[in-house]
Order: sequence, then C-alpha cells, then structure tokens
Amino acid sequence: MGSASREALARVSAQIGSVISTHTGAELLAGAVQLAASPALLSAVTEQVAPLEAKAALVDRLFAGSSSDARRLLSAAVAENWSNGPELVAGIEELGIRAEAVVNSALADELLAAASTIDANHELELALGSKLSEADAKSALAQRIFSGKVSDSALGVITYLTANSRGRRPSAALRASAHIAADQGGTALATVTVAAPLSATQQSRLAESLRQSAGRPVRVTTIIDPSLIGGVRVQLGDDVIDGSIRSRLEDLRQRLAG
Repeated sequence: MGSASREALARVSAQIGSVISTHTGAELLAGAVQLAASPALLSAVTEQVAPLEAKAALVDRLFAGSSSDARRLLSAAVAENWSNGPELVAGIEELGIRAEAVVNSALADELLAAASTIDANHELELALGSKLSEADAKSALAQRIFSGKVSDSALGVITYLTANSRGRRPSAALRASAHIAADQGGTALATVTVAAPLSATQQSRLAESLRQSAGRPVRVTTIIDPSLIGGVRVQLGDDVIDGSIRSRLEDLRQRLAG
C-alpha cells in the first residue's frame, strides 16, 4: 500500500471508536465488494478533483440501507486521498475487519484457528484458493466448513476473504486479518515455531520478551515443527527471528557451497 493510502487508512481507522453498530463490519466488507465490482463507481469516489460533497452524497445514496456508522466510515474513507482505487478497496476491507474486532474480542483467535484448519487440509486449501472456482461456490464451502465452529462475526470475515481473495492464499489472508483484528484490540500477534513444546516458564519468558520488543501485549501462537531440530523461529508482524538449528545448518551449507 502506498504512503498516501497508509496515511488515509490510519486517519479513518482512528474514527472507528470503541462502540459501533454490530453490523458495521459486515456492511463495510459488503461496501468493499460493491466498489471493487464497479470500476466506474470506484473511479468516481477516488477522483481527487471531485467535490467532497458529491462523494458524500454518492455514498449516502449507494449505502442508504447501511447503518449510520458504516456510512460515516465510508464517507470518511472516500474523503481521503488514496494512491489508487484498489487500495481504497483494501482500506475499506481493513476497516470492516477492525469494526468486527470492536464487537468481537475473540476475532483474531478465531481467524487464526480457521487458517490452521485450512493449512492442515491440502484439498480444502486448493478448493478455497482456486482461481477457477466461482466466488459464491467458495463462500458456500467456507460456510459448510466453519458454520457452528466460529462466531457469526468470524464466519462473515472468513466467507468474505475466501470469496474475495484478491490474489491471496486463504490462510495467508486469514492470518493477515487476524493481525489487524489483534491490533484493533491493542495487542500484537506472534507466531512461535519450535521443535518441541515449550515449558510454562519458557512460554512466560518468551511472551514477556516479545511484549518488551513490541511495546504492547503480545498473543503468542505456538507451532510444533520437529524439522527445526532445535531452537526457535519467531514471527512478530513483518519481523522474523530464525534461531533454529535447521536455519543455522542451511546457512552453513550455503557458505560451504559458495
């Protein structure tokens, strides 16, 4: 996302607030779909020389059936300058996920669990990520798999992401969305991969170390991968710390080969 879009998103995200309509997140995600499906409409709301009053009137007309919170955030979004139309769509998508996180504090955990379910089933991953399948078919499959296993809020996000992948792998999109949801709640997510389970003391020390590094509470997800042999691999946001023995052996192999 370009710098202009990042700044625009930050300003609009700050307007979400702590109390919003239950349906705001779903309405924003639906708005992202509607804008993405109409290049002419997307161009109209991203045209920088268009009067703000005209953009606001267009939003009110198109989303008249949405909650006042959704219309407020959509109007705020189209009033900003975005690098391009697709980044406005991505921004509204993130606003929708953040809005869902406000009303569902467990959203990040549910999205991570759904991502793990998909990762564990190669056929499911292929079916949900296929570019040949219709969006409605993928959405229906996600409904069948996750209905009754996650909240309605999380199910809405999961079905949205599988139907509107925008080139992303389903599990990757879910994990990215989990990070957004956690951030909205004031925490960071870390994925810790180890060769064997950590003791309670090790988990506590690691969580505290990550909290100090991130400057905020960190929710840790642990993955057991015996192929690491030993050591630990930590991913915190975009940062990866790989102290595994497998990584060291690979570095040694490359040095010897060079």
